[in-house]
Amino acid sequence: MAVGTIWAVVEPSSGGAATNGLELLRGARELTSTIGAVTFGDASGAAETLGDHGASTVLTVDTGNAMAGVPVAAAIAAAVEARGADGPTAILLPQTYEGRDIAGRLSVALDAPVLANVVGLEERDGRLVAEHAVFGGSTIVKAAFTTDRVQLFVVRPKTFVAEGGAGGAGAVEALPIPDTGRPGATTVVARHAEERIGPKLDEAPVVVSGGRGLGDKERFAMIEELARLLKGAPGASRAIVDAGWVPYSYQVGQTGKTVKPNVYLAVGISGATQHMVGMKGAKKIIAINKDREAPIFGIADLGVVGDVNKVVPKLIDALKSR
Repeated sequence: MAVGTIWAVVEPSSGGAATNGLELLRGARELTSTIGAVTFGDASGAAETLGDHGASTVLTVDTGNAMAGVPVAAAIAAAVEARGADGPTAILLPQTYEGRDIAGRLSVALDAPVLANVVGLEERDGRLVAEHAVFGGSTIVKAAFTTDRVQLFVVRPKTFVAEGGAGGAGAVEALPIPDTGRPGATTVVARHAEERIGPKLDEAPVVVSGGRGLGDKERFAMIEELARLLKGAPGASRAIVDAGWVPYSYQVGQTGKTVKPNVYLAVGISGATQHMVGMKGAKKIIAINKDREAPIFGIADLGVVGDVNKVVPKLIDALKSR
């Protein structure tokens, strides 16, 4: 059995296609040449971008003001059933709130299991084999479906690198939404976007993350200042997110965001495996910690043993002097 057609669910982002969806298209390109991008919301106008990232077909779902999970899952399920053997053999979804919601509903509608927390995909004997990070990312295991039903994979961010240059705009096709009953009547009445200065955490070329070693909440301000001077984004360990120092949107790690910047600065972070699984893909890692036995030094390209509240202010002063 060949891999066949792969569909990737692409979420909207600021009037275009979300980066995690473009990453899925890159992953699909490594496995097959027949790719469909399923879009909704503002991303439905991004056909040229999606085509450039590998989508030969762009399937749009007009969700209006409805919450996306119900109509998108219903439209995809109906399209899969209607196409039969000509439909997708696999559907890739981003590991986001919307992606997980759609995946769960698709699993029920199609009577198909889901493989989640995917950190890699490969083809083996015509079937897709997924890689999963377990035990805090210290071990990679592989899994594959034994059923011939459509395969559903929920993929972690940064598993693939988004890359254009694949072609022009894909052919656009609107997917009708079947009757969804009362669940489909749920609407979004307002949206709140958290204020942010500088690049997005999961897209920034430089990330400066602070941990419990800072000592108190007020000192996180120097992490934000250092990130701003380096034209990067501030991040945080789960410990200080749980302590209420910063919002959850700052969290890097297994239960937070996965980042792969050019440079990652870990400031006052000991390096629990749950944190390292979210940032160890960075090209260069710099760690500042007063504990020379801290696990973070085991993966750091450069380690500075010292009090972060003495080292970081001097670094800030040096950057300002330039």
